Amino acid sequence: MAANSMQKLTALGQSIWLDYIRRDLISGGGLKKLIEQDELRGITSNPAIFEKAIVDTQFYDAQIKELSAAGKSLEERYEALSQKDVRDAADQFRSVYDRTKGKDGFVSLEVNPHLANDTGGTIEEARRLWAALDRPNVFIKVPGTAAGVPAIRQLIGEGININVTLLFGLPRYHEVAEAYVAGLEHRLAQGKPIDRLASVASFFLSRIDSLIDPQLDKLAKASGGQAALAGHVRGEVAIASARVAYQMYKRTFEGARFKLLRERGGQTQRLLWASTSTKNPAYSDVKYVEALIGPDTVNTLPMETLEAYRDHGQPAARLENDVEHARWVLEQLPSLGIDIDQITQQLEDDGIVKFNQPFDKLLKRLGEKAL
Repeated sequence: MAANSMQKLTALGQSIWLDYIRRDLISGGGLKKLIEQDELRGITSNPAIFEKAIVDTQFYDAQIKELSAAGKSLEERYEALSQKDVRDAADQFRSVYDRTKGKDGFVSLEVNPHLANDTGGTIEEARRLWAALDRPNVFIKVPGTAAGVPAIRQLIGEGININVTLLFGLPRYHEVAEAYVAGLEHRLAQGKPIDRLASVASFFLSRIDSLIDPQLDKLAKASGGQAALAGHVRGEVAIASARVAYQMYKRTFEGARFKLLRERGGQTQRLLWASTSTKNPAYSDVKYVEALIGPDTVNTLPMETLEAYRDHGQPAARLENDVEHARWVLEQLPSLGIDIDQITQQLEDDGIVKFNQPFDKLLKRLGEKAL
C-alpha cells in the first residue's frame, strides 16, 4: 500500500503529533488507528483542549461525580481527569516510544497556567505531576517565560521530560535551548544518565502572523515606499522566524559543546511547530505544515489540520529553503515600524491569559457538573 501524506512526513524526518486529546478518542480506538495508519507519534494537550473535552462532552461525567462524592477539590478533580487521559494515551504510545528508543511516543500535560511567572511553583508542580503520571513517555509542559527558563534547567537536571510551551521569540528560544543544555550538563556532572531524557521547544506560529498581518495590511494600503515592502512580508513572518530558529537549533546541537552530551546519549531538544492551524482563511489550510518540513522536528496538528494534510498535503523537505530570505523578512520589520521583540512578548502574555481563562472556566464547570 502506498504511503499517505502523513507517513511521508515521517520518512522525511518529521514527527507528527496531535494537538488534541479526548477520552473517547483514546478508549474508542481512534487513537490506535491514527498511530497505525498515519504514524502519529505523540499528543500535546493544554488547558483549553481539556476545557473543551471535559465541558462539552459527557465522557467525564461519571468520574466527575465520583470525585465530587469523594470530597475532592476542583483542582484535584481536574488533575484526576486530565492525568487519567494522559496516562491512558501514553500507554497506547508506549510501543512507539520503545521502537524509537525514547525519541517519540510522548503525551504532554501542562502545569497550572497560573504558575507561568512563578519559577518555584512551576518546579514544585512539575515534580508532582511527573511523579503522579509515572510514565517514561510523558512530557510536563512548562511555559517558556522568563520565570520558566530557570525551571526548565532545574527540571531537566532532575531527569524530568519537558515540553517548553508558548515560545514566540528567537531570543527566548535561545535562552530555552541553553537551559536545556545546561540541565543536561548538570545531570551528567552528577553521574546520572541522560540517554532517555527528552525535551521539545514548542514554537507557536500562526499567532505571530495573526498579530502582525493587520499592521502590514494598513501599511500596504497606504501610499509610499512602505506599501510594497509590507505586501512582500505579509504572511511570512512566522515561517521566517521558524526557519531562523531551526538554524539556531543546528548551531546549538551540532556544535562542540553538545558533542560530549551526544556521546553520552543526550538527545537534542527538537523544535516543535505549534499553533499550526491557519487562522486566516485567505491562506492555505496547511500553510504551517508544508513550509516547515525538516529532519528532527515535530509538528503538532489539531485534528482538522491533520485531516486536511492527509487529504491534500504535498510532503517535501522545505524547512531550509530560502533561509536568507527568511532573515531578510525579519530584517525588514524595524523599517516598517514593527518591533518583533515587543510583538512576541505581547503574544507570550496573551498566551498565558488564553490558557488561564479556559482553566478557570473548567474549574467552575467541574463544580456545576457535579451537582
